[in-house]
Parts: sequence; C-alpha cells; structure tokens
Amino acid sequence: MKKKQNVSIFPLLIMGLFLAFSNSCKKDDDNNPTNGRTTALFNSGVTYGTTTDQDGNVYKTVTIGTQTWMAENLRTTKYNDGTSIPLVTNDDKWSNLSTGAYCNCNNTTNSDTIATYGRFYNWHAVNTGKLAPKGWHLPTDAEWIELIDYLGGLSDAGGKLKEIGATHWNNPNEGATNETGFTALPVGYRTNDGRFFNFGFQGCWWIAAEYLSGYPLCRLVTYQHSGVGRSAMIKEMGVSVRCVRD
Repeated sequence: MKKKQNVSIFPLLIMGLFLAFSNSCKKDDDNNPTNGRTTALFNSGVTYGTTTDQDGNVYKTVTIGTQTWMAENLRTTKYNDGTSIPLVTNDDKWSNLSTGAYCNCNNTTNSDTIATYGRFYNWHAVNTGKLAPKGWHLPTDAEWIELIDYLGGLSDAGGKLKEIGATHWNNPNEGATNETGFTALPVGYRTNDGRFFNFGFQGCWWIAAEYLSGYPLCRLVTYQHSGVGRSAMIKEMGVSVRCVRD
C-alpha cells in the first residue's frame, strides 16, 4: 500500500513570507537607488540620526549644539508637495531659467556620486519654500552664525565641519577634523552659464538670505582654509543644500 506523505504548511508559509519580504526590500532599493551608496567618510565617534525626504532618500543627521542638521547634501527630485523638480542638463537652458530646477554634478548619472555629493539646485527652486522635507527648512544666516559661534568662530568652524583627509578633498584639506560629524564635501557648484566649477576645492550651500535684491547668499568652506566664508551668488547658479530641523 502507498504510504501517505504528511506536508507541513507552516514552513511553506514562513518561506512565502520571507520571499515576499525580500522582494519588498528589493523593490524599495530599486526605487531609491542612491540610498546606502555614499562614499563619504563620516565621523565614527558621532551618533547620527536619520531622516527621509519626499523622494524616499534617507539622510544621516547630526545634532550640533542645539541645532540638528542634515549630515549629507540634499538629493531630492521632488518638492515636499510631491511636485517634480525639472532636471536641466543643457547649459543654455540652465542659464536662461527663471523657474526651479536641479542638476547633478557634471551631469553625472552615477548613483554612488549622487549619493555622496547630492544635487545642485538653483535659487528659484530654493525660493519656493518647498524644497526641504517636512519638518526641515533652509537655514537662515542667523542659524549659520549660531553654528559658527558654537564651533569657536569663523576662522576655525570650517575645519570642524569638513570631512577629513584627501579622499574627496584636494590637499591640503586645511584644519579638517569633522569633529561635528557634519561631513562637508567639496562638490563645488554650477555657474549661471552652466559650467561646473571648484569640484574638489570647495563646498557651498544656499542660505535663506539675499545680499541686496536678487543676489542670494551661500556659506562655503574650501580646502585651503579652516574657516567658513559667505558669498553673494546669482539666482541661476546651482548650489548644494543642507537643511536644519524646525
């Protein structure tokens, strides 16, 4: 007589759930190809938090004094209302924009590079007030001054913000300790005529302020100095963004 085989359903259910979970994780990774791909050298002695933007990008965050900052440059392709931000790669189109847009450094499509350095945004995108994730905002100059003062003043604060070494920065990466965990990187910026400039030399970020009318400001650090500078920019330029928590 043929012996009847007993089949346990429970292991099959577990296997099915595992496969479903694995597929779900793979789908999430596919939807957010830059997550977990950064090559930035964060400070292993600092406790980081995380936050997620409207695009599903996950960022390290760090508390410095009473402020909490993103420890990575923004890389969203959407405003916080879900509206897409146009990607503009063409130099002539970029230079003639009067509306919000973003681009990648050197127009790269490499996920590791975008994850590491973030994206550039023109002032028109920043000035919508919808670029930062919910619960975050573009820092004011007063908030930058608070940060700089907490770190000992203009001449020393930049070194405490910059990623250490020469993996991404040109030599000499003057005074770089990254003791804050801010991990500033030298991605440079995009000029108003579409060129990419100062990669490896300088990191700069939009601030919520203008010098006179029509000249928004940025804060910057360079490989040659341990300080933090401030410069007037042009609205059509592409500059990095770091956000601070509300």
